Amino acid sequence: MNAFRKWVAGLTAFALLSVFGSGTVSAATPYEGYTYVKHGGDIHSTNGYLYEDSIDGYDLPTGAFNAPEDLFVADDDSIYIVDSGNSRVIHLDADGNYVGTIGDLEGDGMLNEPKGVFVTHDGMVYVADTKNQRIAIFDQQGKFVQQFGKPESPLLGETFSYSPSKLLVDKRGYMFVVSDGNTQGLIQIDPKGVFRGFYGANHIGFSWVRLFQKLVATEEQRAKIATVKPLEFSNAVLDSEGFIYTTTLGTDRNQLKRLSPVGVDTLPANKVYGDYFVSGDAPFSVPSFVDIVVDNDGIMTAVDLQTSKIFQYDKLGNFLFAFGGLGDQNGLFVQPSSIDQTSKGAIYVVDKGRNRIDIFKATPFAKLVQQASKYYVEGRYAEAEGLWQEVIRQNSHYELAYLAIGKAHYKAENYEDAMRYFKLAYSRADYSAAFKEFRKEFTREHFAMICVGLILLLIALRYVLPLLWRLAKKQWLKREASKALKGGVHGDRNLSSDATGTGTSV
Repeated sequence: MNAFRKWVAGLTAFALLSVFGSGTVSAATPYEGYTYVKHGGDIHSTNGYLYEDSIDGYDLPTGAFNAPEDLFVADDDSIYIVDSGNSRVIHLDADGNYVGTIGDLEGDGMLNEPKGVFVTHDGMVYVADTKNQRIAIFDQQGKFVQQFGKPESPLLGETFSYSPSKLLVDKRGYMFVVSDGNTQGLIQIDPKGVFRGFYGANHIGFSWVRLFQKLVATEEQRAKIATVKPLEFSNAVLDSEGFIYTTTLGTDRNQLKRLSPVGVDTLPANKVYGDYFVSGDAPFSVPSFVDIVVDNDGIMTAVDLQTSKIFQYDKLGNFLFAFGGLGDQNGLFVQPSSIDQTSKGAIYVVDKGRNRIDIFKATPFAKLVQQASKYYVEGRYAEAEGLWQEVIRQNSHYELAYLAIGKAHYKAENYEDAMRYFKLAYSRADYSAAFKEFRKEFTREHFAMICVGLILLLIALRYVLPLLWRLAKKQWLKREASKALKGGVHGDRNLSSDATGTGTSV
């Protein structure tokens, strides 16, 4: 009896531990990790990032943040926070300790609701001082150095409105400025403050409706039709290789771009980023990306204001992770506005709606996927295969792993195995390519047998089939003749009986 009671108590304890243990894990992570599969949308997956801590300014000499807009992580992992509501930039070291405040003193350097900041390798701080309509520059100690106001050029036109919100500075000292309301692309300004043109504007897609309107509308009607303008950029960042990444609002395709030196997008064309909700044939919820960060391996992590989620993609645009969401729990956001990443992989997200900075750390699963993705992007499929196998062991629905392993087998000329993994990854194009090579390989290996088979087939077609046909035809004719003969004898016997008069009349 005592043993039975102990057994029951043990089972009860295990059940309670399972229930309350799982509830604790769920409470610690208010968002569910998921991944995309081509045949069924999004499904549950291991989380890539977990919430760790927040910075709200209450325990700093500066006091609480007020509507922070932007964030920049410098080369030394120190943090520059654009505290827009308080018209200042707060500088913290890599450990979150207060270093200084920029732009809060009376004088030429006083800021007025800035929205963006960029720090160069030599520590110079460039601030998009929005309400003052200028770019303000400060040195490493936060001392005001100079400013660049509205650029002057006939190309800008008299009605051009300058409202700098985000910016970056390349290795030449050229500033690329995002100006609210500007649809012509990033504004290029040289180190002397001279306007050097627009860069990388979004393109207007083809529309049958606009074409029809131009064909049938009169000149007066055309004048009344609103001019279609390109979409404006919401942000722009610079990666370690010198590529400029941009985010765009108001479109359901190519919201993220990687611009080449001549302003051409080098990411996959017609690519959909973020969650995609469709009603009928049209999307009813379009992602609104407001910022992006790119690490040294080309992994892109972007903030979607529409869903308050963070989406991460590899250098080729393959989806890796999503985390966050709308809410007031730790790990969720009210109004995310900016994102950046430290050299150790920690992700900082500005939640303007809650006046704080949230910090996220990568899980072991995320680090595994990112390392495997790095090898995959570099074409080192054999080295990545073992890592992807471990990814599948931890998450059997991770389709990118199947695709990458298929690539490894394809490169190793194991086409049959490649076909199997491409099928699991639902990659038709890759499966077709592997099947084509498998067919060639099979033909080479069995060429002699195939030749013998073809020769035997030709012999059969030339000699055996005609012979069989003749024999079959002869047999058929013989059978028909036999039937005819039997029918004729029976008829003569009847006729003979009638002729002699001995037949029975009816």
